[in-house]
Amino acid sequence: MMIWIWLHGLIGRRTARLAAAAAGVAVAVALLACLGAFLAASKATMTVRAASGVAADWQVQVTGGTDPNTVLGTVRADPATRQALPVGFAQTSGFTYTGPTTQTTGSGVVLGLPDDYSRSFLGEVRTLTGSGTGVLLAQQTAANLHAGPGDTISVGRAGMAPARVRVDGVVDLPQADSLFQKVGAPSGSQPSAPPDNVLLLPQALWHQVFDPQARTRPDLVTTQIHVRRSHALPSDPAAAYTAITAAARNLEARTAGGAVVGNNLGAALDSARQDAAYAQILFLFLGLPGAVLAGLLTAAIAGAGAARRRREQALLRSRGASVRQVTWLAAVEAAVVGVAGSAVGLAGAALVGRVAFGSARFGATTATAIAWTAGAAVAGLVIAALTVLVPAHRDARAMTVSAGRLTVGRTRAPGWSRYGLDFVLLAAAGAVFAVTGRNGYQLVLAPEGQPTISVSYWAFAGPALLWLGTGLLAWRLYDLLLGRGRRLVGAGLRPLAGGLSGTVAGSMARQRRLLARSIVLLALAVAFAASTATFNSTYRRQAEVDAQLTNGADVTVTESPGASVGPDQARRLAAVPGVRSVEPLQHRFAYVGADLQDLYGVRPGTIRGATALQDAYFTGGTAKQLTRTLAAKPDSILVSAETVKDFQLRPGDLLNLRLQDGRTKRFTTVPFHYVGVVKEFPTAPKDSFLVANAAYVAQKTGSATIGAFLVDTGGRHIAPVAHRIRSLLGPTATVTDLATTRRVVGSSLTAVDLAGLTRVELTFALLLAAASGGLVLALGLAERRRTFAIATALGANRRQLRGFVSGEAAALAVGGLVAGTVIGALLSQMLVKVLTGVFDPPPSAPTVPWPYLMALGSITVVALAAVAAAAVRLASRPAVQVLREL
Repeated sequence: MMIWIWLHGLIGRRTARLAAAAAGVAVAVALLACLGAFLAASKATMTVRAASGVAADWQVQVTGGTDPNTVLGTVRADPATRQALPVGFAQTSGFTYTGPTTQTTGSGVVLGLPDDYSRSFLGEVRTLTGSGTGVLLAQQTAANLHAGPGDTISVGRAGMAPARVRVDGVVDLPQADSLFQKVGAPSGSQPSAPPDNVLLLPQALWHQVFDPQARTRPDLVTTQIHVRRSHALPSDPAAAYTAITAAARNLEARTAGGAVVGNNLGAALDSARQDAAYAQILFLFLGLPGAVLAGLLTAAIAGAGAARRRREQALLRSRGASVRQVTWLAAVEAAVVGVAGSAVGLAGAALVGRVAFGSARFGATTATAIAWTAGAAVAGLVIAALTVLVPAHRDARAMTVSAGRLTVGRTRAPGWSRYGLDFVLLAAAGAVFAVTGRNGYQLVLAPEGQPTISVSYWAFAGPALLWLGTGLLAWRLYDLLLGRGRRLVGAGLRPLAGGLSGTVAGSMARQRRLLARSIVLLALAVAFAASTATFNSTYRRQAEVDAQLTNGADVTVTESPGASVGPDQARRLAAVPGVRSVEPLQHRFAYVGADLQDLYGVRPGTIRGATALQDAYFTGGTAKQLTRTLAAKPDSILVSAETVKDFQLRPGDLLNLRLQDGRTKRFTTVPFHYVGVVKEFPTAPKDSFLVANAAYVAQKTGSATIGAFLVDTGGRHIAPVAHRIRSLLGPTATVTDLATTRRVVGSSLTAVDLAGLTRVELTFALLLAAASGGLVLALGLAERRRTFAIATALGANRRQLRGFVSGEAAALAVGGLVAGTVIGALLSQMLVKVLTGVFDPPPSAPTVPWPYLMALGSITVVALAAVAAAAVRLASRPAVQVLREL
């Protein structure tokens, strides 16, 4: 009976306090549920995207002496097989085309494809010109031969007369790297590039041409079974990778070694499972701090009424209630807060999920949805118990009735401050950060071919300890400032409180424990918002930089190997509507000792205006300084760090390279001088490469042939410009645009839900910052209505009351924003460093989202100002009326 009476009284008389505590729980529950939905949905979408991006799931290589039809039957008998077709591979000595001139290529590969191959394996073959069936030349081969539809070419066969075929069309092979893989070979021994010369023949014609060669040179002719499998896989990429890898090994076992599986689907899932691990990392880094902050907010809300709660407990115990009964009453309050907060939080999370992620479910499957829902609700109940029940039970056991009824008492410094816990946490954060940096901040290790991955959760301790340590240090400093530095505080409050500034400072000194806690809570909320926004801004920026590095410019025209196109082509491209400028870029191959590397010849005076070159891409100078050096000293060259290490180079050292002479086609020695290190460069590979002055390279090799043209559109109308250039050039060159490259190079994590996660995170961060300032201040002032009523009864006017309230609000705003800015800056730097593996390429510095940070500060100040104005209005009510209500 007493419990029901108590519950009725709480709901009737303490509605605002209960609603505020429930709101804190709701924020934590909603944040956890939303991030759980992001994690589960992202993993499922990563699996789907990885599988959909593969044309041929398996390439089953038939080993020597095994009947291909037997292997084909075994593959088709698998219930998961949706399509299986045999494909012939034959090595050719080269192709020849005689037109106005005779063109001959080097060795190549001829494929024999079934008639329905292109329909069965979408994305493997893309028609550029002519027919999509029959005899098809790869784009690069057509450019090398200067041949097209209707032309007749000769196909070389080892030890036999060439075969003549008539070309029906020119095609592109988008997945050439996997199509021409060395099946069964480890990744390190795979070909560095697909063959330059490729011809596709109908299967019947292929057998007619190469069956005779198979009898005399079986080592040059092989058969593969290309397989499309069911994509009914586990939603987690790691589990899907394990399942598809086990299925491939099962097939190899069933064929008794007669087949080796090239697992293209497994390779795609292998990459996706790393993205899934990083999604899990983002959940921990970006989600848990918000949930912890929401829990601290709930604790602060509950703590704002701690004195009143102790007086109520003392009154109950003086009337005969036992400690157990008092604890049960507190448990009822905690249950109301936890259940109401969890219900509201889950409803809010469902709404947010619908808006941000397109689904109100908290998981990809029913089981994961139930798990996340239950987990978030349990977290809400735990927060309510820790913030409401535990303090009440502690007070009931530790305090006497007389002590509980005291309105004013002596406060003791918290235990953590006496033992220097803040300094210990900061030292531990620095130590963990240093240890994590030793392995290059690699948080996810996924050895290729291994079914399991490892995540270094230990690295999370660094930012977490920094967040907590700086928060406690801010608490210590503000406690000292409000206590011993009250004169300084009074001087700062003079514009607001006037002659009462000293009295206001003294009042704040007496309330410094509560006020310092409120300042720290606001600071942590601001730091959470700032660091999250900075991380998201930096992530978006680096994703764009990665796309620009890969593509080179808004639109890039890559000439076919062997094509001889000079820099004059730039004028033709510049005439295309929508093109702002065109930058020619040489691409050669040079021998550094016995190591063959890519060499890029640039125009130093204009390259920086055509593409984005960051200072972080270079060592030994900025981008501007090193390009100026290339212009002033034409024989200068930029090399990779690996080359510097391997050849023990020092700035100014002579570096002799062997480049192909454009006149004699022989390699000749060209002297360069090493001036700096280049780590990244537009269109360049990830490994070793060289950057030199294009005019010097052309002079020494007798050829100004261009490998690519970087087309700047000013970031506008990229796709239409790319389409016009393709129409202009036809199949003679490959045209890529930034938008397409962005989708290709972006990880599945980038492409799926990170935009939605960003909106959710930043919205919650704003709510937490506003609530940490406004709500806590409002509750603190509401608990001191009695004090303000007595002051009014003693003659205090509205201006004097405003001085008290405004002074406290100003101290909270200034202290919280200043401390939050400092903590946020430190935390952002550490987050970006620790999460280096998420960025590609790593940023040179965090990208600061100034508009969001200004909005954050403005909303916080407006919330505090609104609360202060409302408090002054309420405090001005007649004192007798207020005291009666209390």
